[in-house]
Amino acid sequence: MTSTKLVSCFALLALVAVMPIFAMHHEKNQDIVDTAIAAGDFNTLVAAVQAAGLVDTLKGDGPFTVFAPTDEAFAALPAGTVESLLEPENLAKLQAILTYHVVPGKVMAIDVADGSSAATAQGSSVAFVVADGSVMVNGATVTAVDITASNGVIHVIDTVLLPE
Repeated sequence: MTSTKLVSCFALLALVAVMPIFAMHHEKNQDIVDTAIAAGDFNTLVAAVQAAGLVDTLKGDGPFTVFAPTDEAFAALPAGTVESLLEPENLAKLQAILTYHVVPGKVMAIDVADGSSAATAQGSSVAFVVADGSVMVNGATVTAVDITASNGVIHVIDTVLLPE
C-alpha cells in the first residue's frame, strides 16, 4: 500500500472514530476556537490561547491547521510547566509554543505523506512520519484528523509540541 493510500485509510478511520464525539458538539459554522471549546477536551489549550492573546487570530479568516493537544497532553508536561507558561512574564514563550501548533493554510490528512513537513506560524517546521497505520507530527501521535471548522481544520495530538 502506498504512503498516500495509507494516510487516506488512516484519515478515514480516524475521522469515522471521532465524528460521533464532534457531531454532538460541533456546529458547522464554528471557528477553530469555538470548535475546540465545544469538544470539551481542550480546556488547557483554550486557556493558553486566551492567555497568549491569540483568540482573535484563531477566530480570524484563516485558513489555519491546528495540531491540538488534549488536556491529557498538557497534564503530561512536567509539574508546574503549564502554570509557569501562563505567567505574564512568559508570554513570548507561550506564544511561540502555541504558534508552533499552527500551520497557515488548510492541511488535511490526505495532504500528509511520510517524510513531509509543514512550516508553522512560529517560523519552524514540523515533520510527519506515517508508519504502522498511524501518523506522527514531531513525535506526537495524531489521534483524530480533519475536524473541520469555518476557518480551518483541527488534528488532535497526544503530546504538546515544543519548538527547539
